[in-house]
Amino acid sequence: METKDIFEIPLSGVHSEHCALLVDKTFAQNTDISTHKVDFNNERALLNFKSLTPDFTKVVKDIRSIGYDVLTVKKSFPVLGMSCASCASSSQSILETQPGVISVAVNYANTTAQIEYIPTITNPKKLKASLQSIGYDLMVDESEEAKDTLEEIHKKNYTILRNKTIAAIVLSLPIVVIGMFFMDIPYANYIMWALSTPVIGYIGSSFFINAWKQAKHRSANMDTLVALSTGVAYFFSVFNTLFPEYWHQKGLHAHVYFEAASVVIAFILLGKLLEEKAKGNTSSAIKKLIGLQPKTVTVVHQGGHQVETPIANVKIGDVLLVKPGEKIAVDGKLVYGNSFVDESMISGEPIPIEKNINDSVLAGTINQKGSFQFVAEKVGGDTMLAHIIKMVQDAQGSKAPVQKLVDKIAGVFVPIVIVIAILSLIVWVLFGGENGFTQGMLAMVTVLVIACPCALGLATPTAIMVGVGKGAEAGILIKDAESLETARKINAIILDKTGTITEGKPAVTDVIWLNENADKINVFASIEKQSEHPLAEAVVNYFGEMSYLKVDNFESITGSGAKAVVDNTSYFIGNMKLIDAQKINIHTNLRNKSNLWLKEAKTVIYFANTTEVLAVLAISDKIKTTSIDAIKQLKTLGIEVYMLTGDNTFTAEAIAKQVGISQFKAEVLPSDKANFVKELQAQGKVVAMVGDGINDSNALAQANVSIAMGKGSDIAMDVAKMTIISSDLSKIPQAIKLSTYTVNAIRQNLFWAFIYNIIGIPLAAGILYPFTGFLLNPMIAGAAMALSSVSVVSNSLRLKFKSI
Repeated sequence: METKDIFEIPLSGVHSEHCALLVDKTFAQNTDISTHKVDFNNERALLNFKSLTPDFTKVVKDIRSIGYDVLTVKKSFPVLGMSCASCASSSQSILETQPGVISVAVNYANTTAQIEYIPTITNPKKLKASLQSIGYDLMVDESEEAKDTLEEIHKKNYTILRNKTIAAIVLSLPIVVIGMFFMDIPYANYIMWALSTPVIGYIGSSFFINAWKQAKHRSANMDTLVALSTGVAYFFSVFNTLFPEYWHQKGLHAHVYFEAASVVIAFILLGKLLEEKAKGNTSSAIKKLIGLQPKTVTVVHQGGHQVETPIANVKIGDVLLVKPGEKIAVDGKLVYGNSFVDESMISGEPIPIEKNINDSVLAGTINQKGSFQFVAEKVGGDTMLAHIIKMVQDAQGSKAPVQKLVDKIAGVFVPIVIVIAILSLIVWVLFGGENGFTQGMLAMVTVLVIACPCALGLATPTAIMVGVGKGAEAGILIKDAESLETARKINAIILDKTGTITEGKPAVTDVIWLNENADKINVFASIEKQSEHPLAEAVVNYFGEMSYLKVDNFESITGSGAKAVVDNTSYFIGNMKLIDAQKINIHTNLRNKSNLWLKEAKTVIYFANTTEVLAVLAISDKIKTTSIDAIKQLKTLGIEVYMLTGDNTFTAEAIAKQVGISQFKAEVLPSDKANFVKELQAQGKVVAMVGDGINDSNALAQANVSIAMGKGSDIAMDVAKMTIISSDLSKIPQAIKLSTYTVNAIRQNLFWAFIYNIIGIPLAAGILYPFTGFLLNPMIAGAAMALSSVSVVSNSLRLKFKSI
């Protein structure tokens, strides 16, 4: 059957008829598409599908594979109403089936859904409606008011849960006492019935309502297990209370299980309450980061008039006053005064940094002493703190590869448990003798209670949330769970030299001219002024302020330097490779001097006209104080360390020797870095690339784990999956240790979640009864189930106290 709807796909990069033809040809190869038309003027495609459930993920993948793109939206929305891992699985399944949805990751631990969708086909309101149809909800309003409302909803739900838990325990206690010790008092069954009815009918009503909503969509979750087990126990007991003679005629006692039904609900509510409390602690890192943002700021107007205003009113260009002990509100640059600023909450560095005029300050950091004024440069969602908060939230909401397997298991777990429970009842009825039916009922209830997959669903996400949060507190930003899981496997690491091993602040140390010809200084500085290379900046700073000349035909030569024309004369600035390639003569005195500087690990730059070298400069970049120790630590962890640099061999060798790296490559072009990563991967190595520049982007994208230095380029940080905010190399061994601890916590959690169910379910079914007479009490099963979730979350929280 063919769809009636024509779907509009917004395209990107399709600017010509040729591009449109290529995309159209790709559509033609998709057998699910019945009609297709590419409109390159409006950059869109109009598609009609053969099946009623079109696979848009394949459509997007196909277009991206040929170098074009589909404009999609990727957002994270809070999900309300989830009570277990099966709920997350059900929510994800229904969202995945919505037309226009490309990918979904629903995280039970932080109750969010990360959704990528095509905005011309679906929207948040449609997604919300799809979730509401199966009993959950999606918060699609992203305003500040909505965030406050969400916080209020969470608080209200927690209060309701706490009150219901207390009420369930208060009502259940007398039922247990009567059921255990005073069964023979007059009207015992009726008293227990009266006390358990509000527990089942009101306090535990949400389990039955949610189970019914799931049943209408032919699915099941933890609520189904709870509703079935307590419902069966309750109604069986009601029947036995009203019609005890039915069993008496058969010579059997009419047992009631009101205490089991109500205590199971009380324990499950108690477990959920403790779980909610513990889950709140796993996201404490985010709460701390959000708490760094002050609510108000002091704006200094022209004439010195000061006004306190909410942070939301701050605009770029406003001058703000910061007093001692105050938090800095937005990113900016000092324009008056000086102070020491504690940046530990952003960079992990414990020592306050001195700030003077023109130094940058970041939102969320704390002014230690002295008051200063700064001009706002980045506000709202553009500040570094806002980016960090978003990155940590996204990472905590992402899924580690191991989670995919767990999700699959959780998705089929509940139906399998229901089947096992029914089989237990049948086997007991067939082979259990005269009490077979009642004991079969008990076994079925216990199996349903003990098999809740909550612990399984919490095992991975809680460990990831704590691990990512701990990394953020230490100045290690992790973009996704996969990187955190993979980092422990790193056995080869490639370090870029400039800005990674060295400070990335090159400064001119020596200069020698062929002839003391001062007018050429202007030419040299004017050409370097046109370049964005960090070495060129060092040269411009060295020569100081001057009147720059007009530069024509400036051309950057990748991996060699640059050439330009000044006053109709061509000049070259670059390395010896450039001088050799242009066959430019170099005086013996200049050559000898440059060789001497190269042996001292300095970078040498040659300034020449078309015939001879006019001057040679030596530039030095200090090695970071922490680099040598960090490289030593990496080697101790059994990791092979490589250094790559575009610098010359002499300098590279000297730097490598100083920091203890035996394997290095010099004069490397940006494309060579990515190829070197591929070479190591081809040898079966798990490669980490560490860099800070635009020229490292390809290699970062190719590596198994990519790490950017926070003081480097924005592009490097965008590409990398981890960012070291302080640019301190010693954070890398810490990141690897954090990865090891996190994966260990995940494994421990999964082991306990699985072993608990593997042992618990057969015991609940009564496997030991024929040999020992032991049959697990449903109340004990309820307590054990609640404690299993709490123990898994508690084990994840132990990560917080690990030293990395």
